[in-house]
Amino acid sequence: MVVADEQRAAVPLRWQVNGLELAGLCWGQAGDKPLLALHGWLDNAASFAFLAPLLTGYQVVALDLTGHGRSAWRSADASYQIWDDLPEILGVLDALGWDRFDLIGHSRGAIISTLLASAFPERIRHLVLLDAIVPGAVADEDFPQQLRSSLLDKQRLRTTGNRVFPSIEDAVASRVERGLPLPAARVLVERNLTECPGGVTWTTDPRLRGASAVKMGEAHIRAVLGRLDMPTLLLLAADASARTQHLLEHVQPYIADLATDSVEGGHHFHMEANVGKVGKTVNDFMSSAKASALT
Repeated sequence: MVVADEQRAAVPLRWQVNGLELAGLCWGQAGDKPLLALHGWLDNAASFAFLAPLLTGYQVVALDLTGHGRSAWRSADASYQIWDDLPEILGVLDALGWDRFDLIGHSRGAIISTLLASAFPERIRHLVLLDAIVPGAVADEDFPQQLRSSLLDKQRLRTTGNRVFPSIEDAVASRVERGLPLPAARVLVERNLTECPGGVTWTTDPRLRGASAVKMGEAHIRAVLGRLDMPTLLLLAADASARTQHLLEHVQPYIADLATDSVEGGHHFHMEANVGKVGKTVNDFMSSAKASALT
């Protein structure tokens, strides 16, 4: 595992956007090239604790998306669909004064990054996607069932609490059991816990585990991919080769300037032993004139 440079240690940040308090972490300093980082489902800004210090010359700002980490939960009437975070992300960008920037996302954060880049392509210099790019399409005829699942989940999760662990170490062990290396599990978990009777519990909003009311269809996904006119890098976990091949066949025809590579490791490869390779690949890509130089 690459050890972060002490001079690239994270600085905590907070913003008030649309009545919500949002938290994040920053590596680098003002004047460096701006890079926004969006984490995956049930993770938080510490997802980039190992990668961000390796991205030389960049001011990396990683958000805790709403309902995650140290950011606020949405109101009781709100939802957590992938596009619901976009207004708050735009608010943070306004607060930072970033008109144009590079964008990197992992998993759910990669999907949200793709949506943001498709809606505002003129603002994105380079787009880097870690092990995801778009959600799976849902057929039009499945909409009623999707809506039903969402409504039932919303009722159920309204009164559902998060799991309580006797100690931080027990919470860390729960993530290790699901495949995360211990150092990665620790930095994620410690940012995602709060004390409670009986020990500690997740700060994550339980509603994030519910089904979305609406999902994109094939035509929506093609339209989104077709709007990605910026250099785009898609890094995929080598441990999921069958899924990787299917995903590439699905997206490559629609993106004008796409580079791809695979990284040894699992879904969180940017927090695993090969983070050094990920850092070099991302640095090389964002310093290159054309994404096609890597393909």
